[in-house]
Amino acid sequence: MGKTIVICDDEAIIRANLKAMLTELGFEEVLECGNGKRAVELALGSFPDMVILDVSMPEMDGITAAAEIRKKLKIPIMLLTNAYDAATVKRAAASGIAAFLTKPLRKQDLLPAMEIALKHAEEVEDLKERIEDLRETIENRKMIEKAKGLLMEKEHLPEAEAYRALQKMAMDTRKSLRQVADAILKAA
Repeated sequence: MGKTIVICDDEAIIRANLKAMLTELGFEEVLECGNGKRAVELALGSFPDMVILDVSMPEMDGITAAAEIRKKLKIPIMLLTNAYDAATVKRAAASGIAAFLTKPLRKQDLLPAMEIALKHAEEVEDLKERIEDLRETIENRKMIEKAKGLLMEKEHLPEAEAYRALQKMAMDTRKSLRQVADAILKAA
C-alpha cells in the first residue's frame, strides 16, 4: 500500500497487534498513540492517508477526535470498538466515520474495510472537484449571458450576433469569454 496511517487505542496490546497487521499489509508508516487528544495532534501534524481510532479513550473519545481531524483533513477515519449502540453509530455517522471495526480485530476484516474506505474517500473528493467545476461553468455562463444581453440591448443586435461579437472580442484580445463578459459588465 505504501501509505501512512495513525492508530489510536488506549490498550497497548491492541495497538501492537493492529500495527503488526498494518505493517504486514504494506503500510510504510504506522503512527500510534493512546488517547484521542494525541490522535488529533498526530494526525494534524503528519497528514496520514487514514486514521483508526478506538471509540472509548481517555482525554477525548474517538468520535470527538474524528470530528476534530475531519475539520482539517478529508481522510477516511475508521472506528475500533468492543460494542456499539445506536447512539454511537448515529454520532459516528454524523462525524463522517468511514467504517466500524469490532474487536477482536481480524486481519481478513481489516484490509477490505480499509480499501473500501480509501476508495470511497477518493470518489467523494472527485465528486467535490466536479461540483466545483460545474459551479464555475454555470457562473461563467451567467456572466456571458448577461454581457450578451447587454450587447443586444445597447447595440440592438440579435442574440446570435451579440454572441459572435463576444467571441470576436475574446479572440482579438486573447481573453476568455468570461473575461470579456466581465469587462463589458464592469464598463456598463
